[in-house]
Amino acid sequence: MIRLGLCCIFRDQPIRFRRTTAKYLASLSRRGQLGRLSEICLHNAQSLKKALAFCWENGIGCFRINSQILPLKTHPDAGYDMSDLPGGDEIIRLFKDCGSYAADHDIRTTFHPDQFIVLSSPDPGVVERSVADLGYQAGVAQWVGADVINIHAGGVYGDKPAALDRLASRIAQLPDRIKSRLTLENDDRSYTPSDLLPLCRRLGIPLVYDVHHHRCLKDELTITQATRLALETWNREPLFHISSPKEGWGKGDERKHHDRIDLGDFPDAWKGLSVTVEVEAKAKEHAVLALKSELQALS
Repeated sequence: MIRLGLCCIFRDQPIRFRRTTAKYLASLSRRGQLGRLSEICLHNAQSLKKALAFCWENGIGCFRINSQILPLKTHPDAGYDMSDLPGGDEIIRLFKDCGSYAADHDIRTTFHPDQFIVLSSPDPGVVERSVADLGYQAGVAQWVGADVINIHAGGVYGDKPAALDRLASRIAQLPDRIKSRLTLENDDRSYTPSDLLPLCRRLGIPLVYDVHHHRCLKDELTITQATRLALETWNREPLFHISSPKEGWGKGDERKHHDRIDLGDFPDAWKGLSVTVEVEAKAKEHAVLALKSELQALS
């Protein structure tokens, strides 16, 4: 069975996740900052429950949680512990309630941290901040039962083998609550499936196969071969990504995502698999539901 995933936000549903900025918080007293952050975190926990309910009601089996669900959690100036927030215990309780709801309704939850999470960076400061942010997301993942924290390999920095060695070394040093959920994804600029598969096998880290990225940045593997090899890296339900180019193949920047998924872009090799496929499309819930309907019509 294919489980389709909705990514982070909605286009038209009245379900919203709030954020704030460090610049705005700097204008407040520390007490004022914590009060505002508490309001936002509480709102986001409530919105997550609504998002999961929407998924259940519409037959969507996975929801990717926004990496800023607790905004600025590890920021050097505005960061906080949950115990610092007014009502912090209640916020945690609400997130755990989301986890119980997701488990009871068989809705998978995942995280896909922002692009500034770069474990392969030669800059120790970047790595330190990346690990701190992964730690925060692993904490929320424990509350909600998320089994994936998916990252990209990062930059090449003029020496791809050295960058991959740094990545491997830093992954090996991560605490288990992060490493047990960590996955790597091939990207559309630097790292193909064949670049990442050896590292994934060596470290026991699953590969999230993004077929759009693979079509943009090809290697010697076919889609069928990459699918099979990616599946072999998983010790739980595999997770893949799909999107379609905004202007079509061979036109404009093929990396840009379309509002919807062209059914012709859904690999034949995926049909009939028991996998989660996160739908990375601008129309969000509309794109997921349209693809769901089209796939059902084929079966």
